[in-house]
Amino acid sequence: MAKLTKRYVESIQNPERETILWDEELAGFGVRIYPTGRKVFIVQYKLNGRTRRKTLGRHGIVTAEEARKDAKLVQAEVARGSDPSAERKARLRSPTIKELGERFLKEHVAVHCKPTTQTGYAGILKKVVNPVLGSIKTSEISFTDIQAFHQKRRDTPYLANRGVMILSKMLNLAEDWGLRSMNSNPTTRIKKYPEVEKKRYLDESEQERLGEVLTEMLAAGEITRYVFAAFYLLLLTGCRLGEIQKLKWDYVTRTHLELPDSKTGRRRIPLPREARALIDMLDRREGNPYVILGDHGTGHYNDMQKPWRKIRARAGLEDVRVHDLRHTYASVAVMNGVDPFMLKEILGHKNLSTTLRYAHLSDDAVQKAAGKIANRLATTLNGLA
Repeated sequence: MAKLTKRYVESIQNPERETILWDEELAGFGVRIYPTGRKVFIVQYKLNGRTRRKTLGRHGIVTAEEARKDAKLVQAEVARGSDPSAERKARLRSPTIKELGERFLKEHVAVHCKPTTQTGYAGILKKVVNPVLGSIKTSEISFTDIQAFHQKRRDTPYLANRGVMILSKMLNLAEDWGLRSMNSNPTTRIKKYPEVEKKRYLDESEQERLGEVLTEMLAAGEITRYVFAAFYLLLLTGCRLGEIQKLKWDYVTRTHLELPDSKTGRRRIPLPREARALIDMLDRREGNPYVILGDHGTGHYNDMQKPWRKIRARAGLEDVRVHDLRHTYASVAVMNGVDPFMLKEILGHKNLSTTLRYAHLSDDAVQKAAGKIANRLATTLNGLA
């Protein structure tokens, strides 16, 4: 044994087989020498009764003194209970964020989420998260990395926030899967950007115009009666597009739509007389279980956005989305005094807070009613004067 110095290590002759020489001053510090002449500094330590070795660097790239300092640092980590060798191996085995996302989609999202959610998650990972963070190791991604990603996307706050939300779910699972230490999720302190929710309601004149356009286009053969019925049903029931688009005859009763599965689980939706009359006018196709039929085949009408773009353009409602028909239903309900708790059940909201976003509309109704009362009283008072 001798002190491992630059001069001493360089003087060592190539052995016939791999050999380790230990430093006489620092226990556990050594140099591994290969028959090819390659020399690598190492540190050996014991943890929980097991002997481990960690490579410190190759002689010629790392000096003996630098390796000695690193060996002391490793020994200090071991004294505090860490296992540097195991941690390094774990980092090397750690999947990238892109690879973690693939596992997340396959093992979690595909099992627990609706098809639309699966598509949305996959799209955000591919287009938003992976281009920025995809190559970073799961075990090494930090708060700084995610904060930089979030700030880079600040011009699209919805996508920035959804990206962080998906990353949070992924990194929680990474802890469960043993890919990160517990309670180490770096997304927890990311402050989300405020999102301006798009809400658009059709007023009475716009509702009338939409009805006229739907009738005209049906008469001209520009839309099928199934498309006509679908948009009317969205307005008359407040359903989500997928709930009407994928509605099956087995779900239809005289008074309700009994959906076995929806965005919020099983739903029982009231079916008004007018909506039921629309459904009764639709023909069934043998072997096809769906109410809103496409032009052929056994499935439902696939792309409701395509006819909607033509309909809204004709009606001069270019800024109106299909989902705004559901908003219109809610707005009419609130302005006509429907109790928020009842409306929550009709719309199938999970939380009352979602329904209460329409509460301000009741203020408009109250204001109009108060105006009518005041006008009536003022007229009477003037008559008495």
